Amino acid sequence: MTDKDWQKSSFSSSSDNCVEVRTAGGLVDLRESDEGELILHTATATFADLLDAIKAGELDQHA
Repeated sequence: MTDKDWQKSSFSSSSDNCVEVRTAGGLVDLRESDEGELILHTATATFADLLDAIKAGELDQHA
């Protein structure tokens, strides 16, 4: 896979400081743009649960 497979949030604008995501081999991969070699692999359902928790504000205390 190439770097063009990675997507970042439109909220990141032109910044290189963001979390990037892609799908690969049935999993979701996450990385921070400035630490591109460190990749977290997770199941799609787990990633969906994470997004739901973020949207619901359940992780705001960690900000």
